[in-house]
Amino acid sequence: MTIGIVGGGIMGVSVGYFLARRGLPVEIFEASPTLGGLAGPLVLPDGTPIDRFYHAILSSDTHLRQLCVELGIEDQLRFRQTRMGFYHDGQIVSMNSTLELLRFPPLNWIDRFRLGVTVLAAQFIRNWRRLEAVSVEDWLVRWGGRRAFESIWRPLLRAKFDGGFDGTPATYIWARLVRMKSTRGGASQREEAGHLIGGYATLLRAMADKIEAAGGRIHMATPVQEIVVDRGEAVGLRLSDEVRRFETIISTMQAPVFRRLIPAADPAYLEYLGRVRYLGIVCPVLVLDRPLSGYWTLNITDPSVPFTGVIETTSYIEPRFVGGHHLVYLPKYTLPESPLQKVSDDEIRALWLEDLRRMFPSFDPTSVRFLLVHRERLVEPLHGLNEAALIPEIETPIKNLFLSTTAQIYPGLTNGESVTRHASRTAELVSASIGVHATTSRYSRLSAEPVLPGHLPRRSTT
Repeated sequence: MTIGIVGGGIMGVSVGYFLARRGLPVEIFEASPTLGGLAGPLVLPDGTPIDRFYHAILSSDTHLRQLCVELGIEDQLRFRQTRMGFYHDGQIVSMNSTLELLRFPPLNWIDRFRLGVTVLAAQFIRNWRRLEAVSVEDWLVRWGGRRAFESIWRPLLRAKFDGGFDGTPATYIWARLVRMKSTRGGASQREEAGHLIGGYATLLRAMADKIEAAGGRIHMATPVQEIVVDRGEAVGLRLSDEVRRFETIISTMQAPVFRRLIPAADPAYLEYLGRVRYLGIVCPVLVLDRPLSGYWTLNITDPSVPFTGVIETTSYIEPRFVGGHHLVYLPKYTLPESPLQKVSDDEIRALWLEDLRRMFPSFDPTSVRFLLVHRERLVEPLHGLNEAALIPEIETPIKNLFLSTTAQIYPGLTNGESVTRHASRTAELVSASIGVHATTSRYSRLSAEPVLPGHLPRRSTT
C-alpha cells in the first residue's frame, strides 16, 4: 500500500518519514521545486542558502533534537546564549535577567514585580483548557496589572494580530511564556537558541533521504489539482495530466487550501473548514556586512514602527555558516487581506528602512548587501475564545483521507518541535487505521498537546 501525501513542507516530509520508518511506502507531491514550505531554504543572490524565515531551535526542543540524533545529524546542531530586548520610547532596553527586569524603565517597581509573577504564573498552569474561555487581556491584567498591559502587552498584541486581538484566548500568551521560560537555565537565566548548520534544509534532506532509501518517492514541482473523492471515499490525486490512485491520502496543507482540493466533499465539511482563520506575514530579510543590534529578538512597543519585531538570527548563528553575512528578519504579521500583502517590494523596502534608521541612528545603509521581501498569506492559525471545537480532526469525514496541518497544533506554537511531534502522531494514527505497526489505536482527536520541557542533556554551546 502506497500512501499519497499532499505537500512537501516540513509537515509533509515529517509525516512521510515517520510512515516510512514504519515500513510504509509513501509518495509526496510538492508544488514548488524545493522542499520545506515555510521552513524551506532561500538562496541569496550570491548563492548562499539560508532559512526563508526565522526558525530557532531551543535547547528544550527534545523531540526535534532526538529526531536529529536518529537521523545522524546531531553533530550539525549548534546552540548559543542569546539576548532579548524591547524597543520602547525610542530606546533599546535589555531584558535578560532578574536585575534587568527590576530596572525595566516603562514600569514602576510594583509593575515590574507583577510582570515577573505573570511569567511564573504561566509555568504552574497544566490544564490549559481552563484558559480557553479567558481573554488574553483579562488574564494579563489579572496577573500583571493594567499599566503593564497598556505599556507592554497591548502594543505587542496589536502588532502580532494586525491590530485586533479582542477574541484571543489566554492560551496564546500562556504557550509563549512557557516556551520562552523553557530555554532559560542556570543562575543567569539566559536564553539559548540554536540551529542546524545549513538550516532546516539539513533536516528536510536527511528525512527525504530516508524516505527514498525505504522505497518512497518525492515528486517536486508537481502540484496536486484535486483530491479525488468518489462516493465519500478518497481514491486518488489529480495531477496536471493524470489521476494517481492511492488507498490512503494525507493532506498537509492549510485548511483553506485543503478545502479547495476537495470540491466533491460534503458541503457541511467544506463550510466547517472555512471557519479556520490564519495570519499572514510580510517578512523582509536584511542581509548585512556587520551586526545590527546583537539581540536575537527586539520586541517593539512603538505602534508607529511597521514591523512586529527585529529578529537577528546571526546572534546565535555564526556568520561563517551563512556565507559570512549577518541576517536580520523584520516580520510584520498581517491579516491575509491586508494591503501590505499587495504593495510593491520597493515600497516595503523604503518603509522598513526608514523606520530602521529611526530605531538605529547609527545604521549605515552601505552595510546592506541584500534586502529581500517575502510574504505568505497563510502562516499562523488563529484561534478564538472557546473555539477548540473548530479545530479540524486528523481523521476527516472522507474515508481514507487524513488532514495533518498546523491548525491542529493547539495551544502549542507552530515551530519545528511542534510540527515534527504532530507529524509523528499523525503517522501513528494513520498506521493504526490501516493495521500497520498499530501500537495505539485510541486516538480520534490528536490536536497536539503542549509538551513541557524535557530532560535531554544540553549540548555545550559553540
